[in-house]
This record gives sequence, C-alpha cells and structure tokens, in this order.
Amino acid sequence: MTTTTTMAGPASCFRFYVLLLLFACLWTPAWTQTPSHSVSDFNNLPARLFFFDDTLAAVYHDAIEGNLYVSQDEGKSWKRAGDIPEGKVSMVLEHPFDTRFGFALTDGTTHYRTEDRGRSWRPFEVPNPPARVGRPLSFHSDPKKYGHILFQATKCEGKGWGSKCKDITYYTKEAFGDDPKELLADTMRCQFAHGSKDFKHDAPLDLIYCVAFDAESSTGPHHLASSRLFSSTDFFASKKIEDLGIGKEARGVVAFAIVSKYAVVALKDVALSDGQMHLYVSLDSKNWAKAHFPHASSALLRENAYTVVESSTHSLGVDVVLQDRSTIGTLFVSNSNGTYFVESLKDTNRNEMGFVDYERIYGVDGVGLANVVANAQDVESRRAAKQLKSMVTFDDGRLWSPLRAPAHESPCDVNDMDACSLHLHSVTNPHNFGRIFSSPAPGFVMGVGSVGKSLSTYDDGDTFLSTDAGISWRRVTKGAHKYEFGDQGSILIIVDDEQMTSSVRYSLDLGKTWETYDFGLTLRARALVTLPDSTSQKFLLLGQVPRDTKTHKPNKVVIVYLDFAPTRRRKCGEADFEKWYARPAGSRACLMGHKQWYKRRKIDADCYIGDKFHDPVGHEENCPCEKEDFECDYNFIRNGDTCEPAGPEPIPHGVCTDPSQKYMGSSGFRKIPGNTCVGGVELDKKVEKSCSNAKPQEGNIVTQRMGFGSPIVQHAYFKESTTILVRLADQTMWQSSSEGYVWKQIHPELRFLAFYHHKYSNERAFLITDTETVVYTTDTGRTWNKFKAPSPPNTFGGQALRFNPVDTDYILWVGNKGCTGNQQGCHAEAQLSRDNGRRWTFVEKYVRNCAFARDKDINTDPTEILCESYKTKKGNQRFFKADNPMELVVGSNYFSKKQKLFDQVVGFAKFSEFLVVAEMDAEKRALALQVSLDGTHFASGQFPPSMHPETHAYTVLESSTKALFLHMTMSEAPAPFWGNILKSNSNGTYFGLSIENVNRDDRGFVDFEKVIGLDGIALINVVANTEEAVISGSKKLQSRITHNDAGTWKPLTPPTTDSMGKKYECQGTKCALHIHGYTERRDPRATYSSPAIVGVLMAVGNVGESLLPYKDSDTFLSRDAGFTWEEVRKDAHLWEFGDSGSIIVMVNDEEPVDFLLFTTDEGKTWREYKFSDVKVRVVSIVNVPSDTSRRFLLLAQPAKGSGTVAFHVDFSALVTRQCTLDLQNPANDDFELWSPSEDRNEQCLFGRQTLYHRRLRDAQCFIGNLPKVDSKIEKHCPCTKVDFECEFNYVKDDKDECVLVEGTQPLPSEEDCKDGDEFWYERTAYRLIPYSSCEGGLRLDRGTAHRCPGFSGRGALFWLFVLLVPFAFTGVVGWYYYRRSGLAKGTIRLPGGDNRGPRVGADAGVLDTLASVPWFVVGIVGIAVEWVRERVDSSAWRARGGYRNVAVDEDAQILRFEDEE
Repeated sequence: MTTTTTMAGPASCFRFYVLLLLFACLWTPAWTQTPSHSVSDFNNLPARLFFFDDTLAAVYHDAIEGNLYVSQDEGKSWKRAGDIPEGKVSMVLEHPFDTRFGFALTDGTTHYRTEDRGRSWRPFEVPNPPARVGRPLSFHSDPKKYGHILFQATKCEGKGWGSKCKDITYYTKEAFGDDPKELLADTMRCQFAHGSKDFKHDAPLDLIYCVAFDAESSTGPHHLASSRLFSSTDFFASKKIEDLGIGKEARGVVAFAIVSKYAVVALKDVALSDGQMHLYVSLDSKNWAKAHFPHASSALLRENAYTVVESSTHSLGVDVVLQDRSTIGTLFVSNSNGTYFVESLKDTNRNEMGFVDYERIYGVDGVGLANVVANAQDVESRRAAKQLKSMVTFDDGRLWSPLRAPAHESPCDVNDMDACSLHLHSVTNPHNFGRIFSSPAPGFVMGVGSVGKSLSTYDDGDTFLSTDAGISWRRVTKGAHKYEFGDQGSILIIVDDEQMTSSVRYSLDLGKTWETYDFGLTLRARALVTLPDSTSQKFLLLGQVPRDTKTHKPNKVVIVYLDFAPTRRRKCGEADFEKWYARPAGSRACLMGHKQWYKRRKIDADCYIGDKFHDPVGHEENCPCEKEDFECDYNFIRNGDTCEPAGPEPIPHGVCTDPSQKYMGSSGFRKIPGNTCVGGVELDKKVEKSCSNAKPQEGNIVTQRMGFGSPIVQHAYFKESTTILVRLADQTMWQSSSEGYVWKQIHPELRFLAFYHHKYSNERAFLITDTETVVYTTDTGRTWNKFKAPSPPNTFGGQALRFNPVDTDYILWVGNKGCTGNQQGCHAEAQLSRDNGRRWTFVEKYVRNCAFARDKDINTDPTEILCESYKTKKGNQRFFKADNPMELVVGSNYFSKKQKLFDQVVGFAKFSEFLVVAEMDAEKRALALQVSLDGTHFASGQFPPSMHPETHAYTVLESSTKALFLHMTMSEAPAPFWGNILKSNSNGTYFGLSIENVNRDDRGFVDFEKVIGLDGIALINVVANTEEAVISGSKKLQSRITHNDAGTWKPLTPPTTDSMGKKYECQGTKCALHIHGYTERRDPRATYSSPAIVGVLMAVGNVGESLLPYKDSDTFLSRDAGFTWEEVRKDAHLWEFGDSGSIIVMVNDEEPVDFLLFTTDEGKTWREYKFSDVKVRVVSIVNVPSDTSRRFLLLAQPAKGSGTVAFHVDFSALVTRQCTLDLQNPANDDFELWSPSEDRNEQCLFGRQTLYHRRLRDAQCFIGNLPKVDSKIEKHCPCTKVDFECEFNYVKDDKDECVLVEGTQPLPSEEDCKDGDEFWYERTAYRLIPYSSCEGGLRLDRGTAHRCPGFSGRGALFWLFVLLVPFAFTGVVGWYYYRRSGLAKGTIRLPGGDNRGPRVGADAGVLDTLASVPWFVVGIVGIAVEWVRERVDSSAWRARGGYRNVAVDEDAQILRFEDEE
C-alpha cells in the first residue's frame, strides 16, 4: 500500500509556460486556494470502512485478505494493524458507547481488541468461535458498564455432515480483559436491557434478555415452539421466562430488538401454519403489550414479511407485506406506547431482503421520505414492472405528499403534483455507505432521481439538493452522483457515479455555485464518506482504478483523501449564522408540542464552521397545545374527535364513599408522553363526575341505559372489537365503542338503508345511504369518511358490496343504473374499486350478483370475479323472465378477460372450500348441482334415486368437515315441509342419505345446527308424523343429535328431574328432550353453543314424546356437548355466554321483566339482578362475537311507547381474580381437560381422542384475556364402524348396515394408487368419513386388495431401465397423470392431490367452526321443478332476518346472510 500527496495552489501555476497565465497566477489571492489530496492504494474493496465516532481514527477492513488497515489522520495515510497476524480478521466491530474500543474477530477462538482507537491491538480468548450472525457482540450503554459485553459463539460437536452445533452466549465485565464466562446455551440472541440510550427505564443495570430455547434438541434444529424470551439480572445464575403479558404460552419467539425507546419482541403463532407473527412492545422492560394493527385480517405479520423501520422516540414504524411473495408493503405508525398502529402509507416499495424505501431526515423531527409503488395492482396481478413515486411527510407519517419538483428545468407542469413531481432512489437501491439522503448537517438533503410521473432508472437520474429538509428542491447537476456533506453543510461534495472520473465538484455556499477539483487519477467512484457527524472538512473517496493496458497492472482500489480546509481561512463568527426552522410554517410547524430550529451558516458567509466532533444542536420553542398534542387516556376509546369511556372509570380507594358524591376524573384525554406544548387547549383538564358512574367495588354490577326513539332493525359488532353498530327503523345509525356504555349518532344528516362489515378486514365497515354516498371506516369506527358510489344501491335484492380476501381495498359495488324516469333501461351494474371507493371501473351490466371468486378456503386467482349476468342486456331488468337466461361468467384480471362457465344458472354460493352452482339445463328443463374446489373445474353432484334436485327443492347447509350437507325437500306443497339430509363425499360430488324427514319451513330454512368448536356434532328436528301431517297440516317434531358427523342420529337424553327437583310426567322410553330449532329463531345468531366455551349448550324445549309450543317450554343446559342435559329454569328464556363461559346471562322470553338471571358456575346456581326500574320486553342479549366480554347488551322494547331501550350490564367488578392456567402443573390451576368422548361409549371422535381446556365449574375467577389453548389430540384411534358412512347408492337398514338401494348399481372402483400405496382396494358399501383420522383397525371401506404397479420387488435390469431411459416416456406419463390428477375435463382438481385424509388442526379451530353456524351459511334453497313455470312473485318469499333474499321466483332462490361478505 502506498500513499502519495499532492498540494494544488499558486505554486502549481509555474507548470504553465504561457506568460499571461503566469501573470494571472502571481496575482491570485491567498483565500482562493484549492483543496489538497493524497492517494492510498489497496488490493480489494472494503467490507467495512468507518470512523471511530468523534475521532480522527478510521478503519478499512479487507475481508478478502483478512487484514485490517487503520488511519489516525482521517484517512490521509493508512497502516496495516500489525499486532494482528495477516489474513485473520473476518469481522470488525466498534464499541457504540465507548469510542476507544474496537474488536477484530477471527474465525477461531483468538480475537483482538483495541482500547486506543486502532493504534494497538491485543489478543483475547473466547472458548468458541463467533456465531455466523450480523453482530455477535452486544454492548452496555451505561458509562459505568462499558466493559460489559455479550459474545455470541457457536459450539459444534462432531465433524462433517454429522456435526451438531448450537449457539452459546458468553459475557465479560472487563471488555475481555477477564476470562469470558458462559451466560446461556441454545441462544438466538442476547442483549442488555440497557443497550440503547433511547430505551430509558429503571430496570436493574445487569438485566439481560435472551431469545433462547427451553429444551435441547437431539435431532438438530429446534422446534420454534421451544423458543422463549428469557431474562436475568444475575447473568443467568437464575432466569425467568418473560410471559409478555400472555402467560406461559409466550412461545415461538423469533426476534428481540431495541428500537429507539421501544423493546420489541416478534413472536410467531406456533399453533398456525401460515407464519402469522405478533409484536409485543415494552417501554419499561416490565410491562409488555401486544401491538394491534388495523385491517387485522389483511395486515397479518408473517415471518420475513414485516420490517421494523427507523423510528422516532414517540412512534414506532412497521412496514408490513399484505400479500404473499410480494415486495409491496404498507407502512404503519404507532401511538406513543407502540401498541396501537394506524396505516400511514400504502403500497410502500421494498425488496426481497425486507429493506424498505423509507428514511427519516436526520435531526429533523417528523420529516421522512418514502417511495410507493404507483401501479401496485398491476405489479401484483400481472407482475408488471414497478413504477415508483417518492413521497414526503412533515408530521411523522400522518400526511404524505409528493416531492415538489424544481420550478426550473422540469420537463412538465410542476403544479400538477400527480403527473409531475420529484422521485428519488432510496434504501432498496443504495449507492454509498451510510444514510441515503441526509446527515447531521441540519436540513441538507440530497438524492439521485428524476422529475415526472414516476422514477426513472438510476443511470438516467440527475442529482438534486434541498436545503430546507425536503420542502423545496433544485437540480445541482445532470447525471447520477454520489454526495456527502461536511462542516455542518458548509461544504457539499459530489462525484460522478455513472462513469469514470478524475474530479469532484464542491460547493461552499450551500449549493448555490459549484467548483471542480481534479485530483489527477481516473477512477470509478464506489463510495464517498466523511466523519459520521459531518463536522469535518476532510472526505474520503473510495474508487477503483481500471487495469493499465500498457503496464498490465491489475485493477486496484484507492482511497483519495480530500482536504477542503485550505479553501477558506476565516472561522465563522456569530454574525455568520442565522436561525433555520426545521419544519414548514403553518399548521405543520409544531410537532410534539414544539418548533425545532438550528443555528446554520448563512448562504453567502465565506467562512468555515470548524466545530469538529460537535453535532449541530437542535433548539426547541414550545407551542400552544392543540388537539394533536393529546391522545386518549387509559380506559378511554377514540371515536372521531372524542375519547369515550370504555366503561366505568377506576378511581382510588376511598375517593367515593357515597354514590351521590362527586370526584374529579379524567376528561378522556392525556397529553402524549414527551410532548412539550404549553397553554393553549387543555383537553386533559380534570372534570367533575358523579361517583355513581365510577367503577364499583368488587361484587357490584353496573347498568347503563340508552333509549332509542325507533326500533332497532340491524345491529352487529366489529369482530375482535368492543364497538357495535346499530341501525334504527328511522334510518339513523348509532355506534358505541364501549359495548353500549356510551352511544354516538353517526352522520345525523344522512339516512341509512343497511350496513356491511368487511368480511376480511375486521376494522372496516360500510354504511349504505339512500343516495350514492357511502360512509365508511377503516379503524373500527374511530373515524368515518365518505366516498361516492358509482350508482345508487341496487333494488333488485342483490348485495350492494362484496369484498376481496387478498387485498382489502378491492371492493365490488352492485347498484342501479337507469332506474329513474321511465326506467326502460333499468338494470343492476357492477363496478370495481381498487382503492376502497375512491375510483371505480366498470365490470358488467345487467347482473344480479357479482362476487370475488377467491375465498378463505377457495384458493382461486384473486383477480377473478364471478357474475350472474343476463344474456340479453337490454330492457328493464325487473321484468326479465326465463326467456332471458342468467349466465354464470368468470372474469380474470378483474373481469377484463371473461369466460362463460354456464349458459343458465339459478345462482352460485361459496361454502368453505366449495363453490356451488345451481345450473339450469334448458333442454331437459331440469336443474343440476355443480361443485368446484378451485373455481375453474366443475363436476355435477350425483344423488340417490328419487332424490335429485331437478324434482325437489333443496338447501345447502354447511361444509365445515370436508363434506357438503344438503337438505332435500321430500314433502309436496301445500303440505308442511320436511325432507332428507344428504351428505357428500370430500369433493362434494356424490351425495348419500344421512337421515330422513328433517324439518324445514316454507322459506327453505332447516332445523339443522352444528355445535361450535366441536367437529361432527349437530342437532336437528325431524317430523315424526309425516303421514298424519300431510292431512292435518300439523307437524310433530322430535329432536335428534349426531356425534359422528351425521353418521348416526339419536334422541336427546332427557334429565331425570326438572329445575324444581321433580320428576317429569313423561317417564317411558318414548320420552326424550326436544328443543326448538333454527326455523323458529328471531335472531339466527342466538345459537345453542358458543365459540368461547367448548361443550356447553343451551336450548329451549321440553321433555316428552314431541316438541311443545315455545311458550310451553323450559330452558335446558348441557355441559358435555349434548350427551346429557339439565333443566336450569322454567319458562322459555333468552341466553348469552360471556367471558368464555364464566358468566351466562338469561332473561325470560315469555313476558316483560325487570330482572335478569346470571350464573358463574355454568348453571349450577342462578342469581337475580334487577337491571331496570320498569318492566321491558327483552328481545335480544348481545355480547361481543367471541363471547369473551363480561359486558352484556340487553335490547328491549318498552312496555309503553315505541322504540328500543338498550341496557349495558357490566359484570367486570363481580369477580376480580383472574383465572390461572398452568400447563406444567395443571392440578393447581383453574382449568380442566375435557373430552366429548367422556360420556359416550366410543372414546374417539373422527378417529381421534381430543381434549379441551375449560374453566372448572366452581372456579370463582374470570378468564379475561388469557391465551386460548388449542385442542390437544390425545391419540389417533383404530378405525371402528362409527368412522364410516354409507357409500353412494347405499342406505342404512334397520340393522344399521349399509345396503344397496333397490334398482341401483354400486359405483365402480377407482384403480388408482396414491402416495406410494402398495395396494388399491375395491369399493365397498362403506366409505371413511372424510374428516376422520383413524389409523388401522377395522377398514370397512376396503374390499379385495390389488397390488399397485410400483417399484417394489423389481430387479437390477428394471432399475437400469428406469435410470437410463426415463425421458422416452415423458409424454405418456404426462398424459397419465393429467388424467389421474383430475385436470382432465369433467373432473375436479382436489387441493393437495389427495383428499382421503383429514386436515386436523386449523379446520377444527373456533374460526372455522364459526363458519358452520347456520347464520353464516349461504344456502341454495327452494330449487324445484316449478322453476320452469316462470312464476315471478317477489312477495311470496320474505327475507329471513339476517338473510338476503334474491327473488327469482317463489321456488328458485339464493339466500345469503348479509354478514357473510
């Protein structure tokens, strides 16, 4: 390595021999001296090039050579670190808190430390080599503890492929001046809690966090479920598991980091296979809180799909990928404690490594630059090239705007910001060390980019400068250049980054004018750096010199040391500076309660600042407080501009001794922590409140009453929220964010026809008005906005809005077109918005129903749209008859490429993984059921003889256990209706009889309901007197239950005594319990069971030979999924579950009352509570959808007058002890393991014995936010008869055997082998229930065995043949598998290629079982032979409450529940 120095000044003028130039040089003044430089040679580009902070010492690490070079004079001269043997250094790290120390790590166990900034290096030993991680060292930030360092090493046992390695963390207290000691084994990362100067807390100085495994692995890699966050204050002599506030199930910890003032833990939900992540945040190292993101179902954190970006001390930033395999994200920013996030910027650009085009401007509060993908939809749907646009924020991400292009030399109209703005290359395309745009030089921002509609390539870019932190820009030169700031911005330097160069350009007047300095060496610039704080006048230019073709010298790397100190002689005085305010004037001038300003050199001051190692000091001027300086106080919820109480306010003990007293309570607001505003608005001023509204003492219950002047016609909670929406008959909308404690009217000036919750984004809802105005929220009702729909909502019975499961901003609107005036062309038209209603594009006209083909379990192209579209598109759609058939059309790329699937349909619907279409065969004048698993390939449903949809009405019930259930009406009109329940095979194409004579009503609804949370258990009502009912018109109903997914049905076992302890009058074997079902329910959401309390059912019924009228019935409860029942109260009652079953509330449903009944021991004892001063008729009891709250909402009709009265009843103070769940010591907690097989002869259900955790019946505690424990599969069981059902064309006889239906033929056997099976088996009269996971045992589904054609038993000649000539048969094999795989025409491609085995796990969860409840079900009903008679009578069918009734005629309809989509 060599160093040469060159000085350029007046003396160099003597090189010129022209007299005129000599004369000019002699008269050059001294203060116009030019820079000097020196050149140092290296062999390779550096892996790292950095300065020790606030020193002149620099380090150059040549990782290829393994050598370290050090400069003590700011890079002017370099020497190899001679104390370190050559070729040993693999990594070099500086101490971030003590600038004296640096560490050179090798691949072995001997490493080197400097305590004098690289002048000398001394060796130290660690038992094992460093781990292959980015930074194996972790440092302590306290000055007294700078010697405390953690070292992550890797220990391997064995050699070669059989070696087994694990990471071990060691610690030293003397910066390796002592012998390192083992801290903890099996670690992924360890870090001091005091590892950042911004993360301030009062935890012990020796607190250490480690992400480590709690169990050793004997097979190599650890299971993620054993990854925990541990902590210790005594270097792990003792340790504790951080429960993150969620208990001992805080498993699956992926990462731990300290970001600004936040400690962040990333935890993966090990119970799910989709990689969903959760973030937990702490401000004090003691209390952890889960980070909540909006759009919960779309903004899912997935592993390797989120990035915690550069954050401020008052807000945490996280960029989340919303689509799989995408490089487009959404930026979210948090509140002050890092727990609640709001969407800041959509469609952010990121790369495959997770780097995001987002950077904060250094030293300027609230200013940041980001790039967004302008054509995100095309990128994700068509893999188009990205078009990037740059955006800037001046208020910490609340508002973003394009960068204003320079007024001069711009190729477009700079006032049109959408088409003409400045765009800059950012983090994903770096071209220098360090920060992309800014440095500590206050307000100076530079970048390479272009002006126009989107960003051009780097080589086509120019170089731009802003001296006011991004408010205004100017182009400083054409072409892409590297840039650097020096002397606090008084020196700006750029170098060509597109081609070879021998010069740099510099400016001494803040970019106003530029000079050129030639350093005499042609090179390709690779980096341009200076001191980290940009206070020096020296710069280092790293470059590559090309190979000399004459001397054949190889390429070399050089550092050109550039000294600009000679360019100015005078040091700046006070008069040379001015105040520079860091933010734009006006409404955004203040952030966090203050203005920020710096002292900066005036533009024309000819002087240098010279305060080396002194960072520019930011000054603050406090502002008057405004509403932006406040956030909601604890126990309050944001609702627009107000903060509403979430419930009664907690107060200190002894403050309120009498309910009539007053106390000073919270206004609902608090000043954001760290905010410095003074005076102005005092939103946090205490207000006087009545003690009657304060949180009660333990054991008390609180009631809050709200009267509505009109009846409630629609109400629903946001999922996973305490916010409920209510629509009244007078077309007003109301909202409560506190479960009914406080109410607020939404847009009183508007009239609302309906509202929809977004099916796939829990935080979104849309309120449909009687005009084109739609009111919507994206944050659970905290704020409401408006968009204009392309047309008024349709009046053809179609659902106005449909939602996309992949991108929640994509919505479909079906509205009226041409329906004013003479209405000759009145029709329904579908339009698509890709930005949540801001802009719309046409999809199709003359439609009845359009929806996205993709669903949660239907994995189709997310751009496909399905439409029921009339063939002839003219005339008034209201008067269309059968001569204008309705086609089913699918359009990919959002309906730009259309394909007709069926010529004539009655409708389509989606059930779990099934897409079901009712097709009309015009020639046969008959209907057929078409089923698809992928939205593309369909197969016709096949039915037993005499049970085909072309001659019978049918209702598709549900499909939660990999089979479709169908009710087919067998009775003839006008007699009362009943029919048979059929169950399909796993792909929904073959239907077999399950049970006959199941009750339905004249609207097509069926007494069929699945038990939530337990697979295969359902209840029905059958008609016991079918022959008599045909004549009398009166049905006698009896209840039945199945515990094996409709394989067998049994009567409900009656209790022996009633709630009074008396025996029932009916005592014979004909006596059973009979309960009222779905067809009689006012609110279809009032189900027997709850997703929150497994196995507990409630129902209204009677003990006898048949079901009595509702008002002659009593109330019953079962704790074992319907095996046994007990009567809990006389008379019919409404009920609701709360707090995962720790509270159950009942209200009499036969008469007005002023009290309710509640139990805390699952019905063993009941207590009364008077909730009203006058008697009211309660019509509904409401809890949050998950039934986990202790607050109930009673909706009642007043005894006098009209309207509705809502009673908020809060049981939160009833019990204050939270239940404990200890999986390691279950005998000492408040839960028990229960299985539905405990009370039945068969110990297994679906071939497995499953155990569930539930609260002990007598435990006096509340469950609250305890983490839900997944069901535990105890064992897989041998197959028995209950695991089988009758095959197609077979039915059960009186001996419970499957026999062939007379006149039918068995299905042919399938001679195929899958998954390497040794045999295939002939078909029998039985088939395995698709959801069963039994193993071995009795296999009734297997007939005669036949050996599969395979590889077993083959000789050497065969294997030689297979290995040498496989490709000759490629075409034949391809065709064979094409036929076998189900891709050929007429078959259905099954997901995964094999549907014989069940998917145990996710399909058995609460979310999936919720979809099995009838009120979530989409039903195809009433399809009968009368369809072809062209009778249209929209009044003949009335929509069930909660259902959408699309009238085709009185016998051909599609019923859809509004909240389904």
